[in-house]
This record gives sequence, structure tokens and C-alpha cells, in this order.
Amino acid sequence: MFGDRLKELRLEKCYTQQQLADILGVDRTTVMKWELNERETNFAMLVKIARHFGVSCDFLVGNDDY
Repeated sequence: MFGDRLKELRLEKCYTQQQLADILGVDRTTVMKWELNERETNFAMLVKIARHFGVSCDFLVGNDDY
């Protein structure tokens, strides 16, 4: 669920994976693996992503649809 939500938010902002990686201070392959649900993120990064996109952590992990 996290990967799907992250990709949806990234595409809404018209970011490439590289652009999002640069914003978050991670490697592009990390973003790719998150989007493919091959890798999980830690809580601090989850909060950083949520704040950047203006959504809740619950939304990102699929506990909330808003």
C-alpha cells in the first residue's frame, strides 16, 4: 500500500523518482524499491514524506483514505 500511495503522490506532483529522491536525500533506487513494495521505510522518513506531500502517515500506509 505504501508504495502505491507514494507513487500516486509523486506522479500528482509530476516528480521523477530522481527528483523525489533528491528532495528526500535518498538514492533513486530507494524510491524505486519503496514504490515496488520491495523495501520499507523507517518512521522518520515516513514522517518526512507525509509532511512533504501534506498527508498523514496513516494515509501513506493505507490506514486512512483521506
